[in-house]
Parts: sequence; C-alpha cells; structure tokens
Amino acid sequence: MDKIFFAGFGDIARRIAQQPEVSGLPMALITRSAEKFDQLTAQGFEALLDSFDDPENLAPLPLNGRTVFYTAPPPGGGFSDPRVGVFCAQVRADNLPAKVIYISTSGVYGDCAGALVDENRPLNPQTARAKRRADAEAQLQQMAQTFGVPLIILRVTGIYGPTRLPLQRLQQGHPVLTPEESNITNRIHAEDLARICVAAALKGEAGDIFNVSDGEHGTMTDYFNAVADFFGLPRPEQISRAAATQVMNPLMLSYVDESRRMDNRLMLKKLGIELLYPNLQAGLAACQRELDA
Repeated sequence: MDKIFFAGFGDIARRIAQQPEVSGLPMALITRSAEKFDQLTAQGFEALLDSFDDPENLAPLPLNGRTVFYTAPPPGGGFSDPRVGVFCAQVRADNLPAKVIYISTSGVYGDCAGALVDENRPLNPQTARAKRRADAEAQLQQMAQTFGVPLIILRVTGIYGPTRLPLQRLQQGHPVLTPEESNITNRIHAEDLARICVAAALKGEAGDIFNVSDGEHGTMTDYFNAVADFFGLPRPEQISRAAATQVMNPLMLSYVDESRRMDNRLMLKKLGIELLYPNLQAGLAACQRELDA
C-alpha cells in the first residue's frame, strides 16, 4: 500500500487509519459531514465534502493507485445499493484503485439453521439489508472483472465495541429470546475487524472472500447476558419467540431469526491474523478500557 482512500469514515475506518501498517500513508476520504470534514482536514486527511447520494454533483474521487477501504453502509430501503453503484461509476481506466476491500455481512448467507458456514456456501440473502449487501458485492465484482481491479470481500459477523454495546437496550429493559429459542450468532471486536481489513489489503488476492468472526459461537441471548453481567446491569427478561413478534421491532427480529456458525479458518490461515480478542470476555474487557480512557 502506498496511499489509501476511505469510502465512508466511521468507527471502523478510523480504527483502520490508526493501524501501524498504514498510519503514515497519505489518506483521502469522502464524508458528507461538514463537522467531520473540518476535523479530518485538520488532522491531515485529504477530505472531500461530498456524498454518494448526490451523484450528479459528486466530484471525481482520487482513486488511482489507492487501496480503497469501502466501509459505507447501503442506504435504507429496497434491495440494491445505489451508493456502491455510484462508487463503481467513478472507476475508469485513468482512475483505477490498486485494490478494494469491501466490508459486507454474513447475512448474505441467510438462515443456515445453525450449520457451519464457509466461504463456498451459496448466497441466500433473506432480509432486505442482506439483499442490499449481496447486490453491492455483485456490483463490485462486475467492476473488478471489467477493470482488473483486485477486490477482497469481508463477510463480517456482528461487530461490537465500546460504542456498539447494547447498554441502552439493557437499561431500558428490552427483552431477549429464551435460550432454547435463541439462534446461533457470531461476533468480532471492532479493533480486530480493523486489523483484518489491513491484513486483507496486504495479503488478500483478487477474488478473495473471507468470513470474519472471532470463531466463538453463541446466541444473542448469551451476548446480552454477558454484557449485562460484565457492566453490572440486570439481565434482560427472556420471552418466547411468539411473544417477541409482538414486542420486538422488525430489525431486531430479523437478527434473531437467522442462525449460522461462521467458519473463520480461511481468514486466520491466509491473512495470518492472531486475534486480540478471540472471545467475548476479552473483548468486553477491552471495551471497558476504551470507555474508561
């Protein structure tokens, strides 16, 4: 990597930028936040105050020769990702990225009834948000094939970190499913995800797809209970799935309705990653340290 472009600059992109392998490289990014634009420009970033949602007024992106970390989420609604389409339209013969790292979701596999899922499993997105991610993957793969741009896709499980914990939900008393009805999920700490993104940029090859998970399988109920216990909060009420359909919002229901055990062995082997937080307890302790800092 010689220089970097961030498509989206939230928590994960910020963590990527702080990794020692890339922290000294020239970095450009796009943001639609004027406040963030001023802050990042002052920090030495080449920032563009622009938006993928306004393609007619979007300035040319400085992609040529840069490693792109695409972390921007799709917009809500529908089954496609027009933001990725706008990004792909910026890729031309005279503006070719050196490599693109795209953060997708394990949701593109759909419900796997608790089966162990590796990267060869066919896609079967069932929620609208997963269909948007599958569409984004397809658009990027077509762009990569057309222009010969190396593309690495990271299918990421539930991300947690100090700003992503369900502390408010716990404090507000939102319920969870009973253990016997709670499906299997997987997680990854935000800092490990950032390190994996950098490793994918350095070691990933064109066409690579990696499942990203810490390898510890558990349920959403396990997760909420562990967070409650760690931070000294009451454990949430446990309710049946039938009752959940009456009180849980559709987004939360969509998370608890799918069950997968993500196989992270390819990620560990090919990217040579040694996770800082290979289990939830270690990750929660790191969250506490960041919150206290």
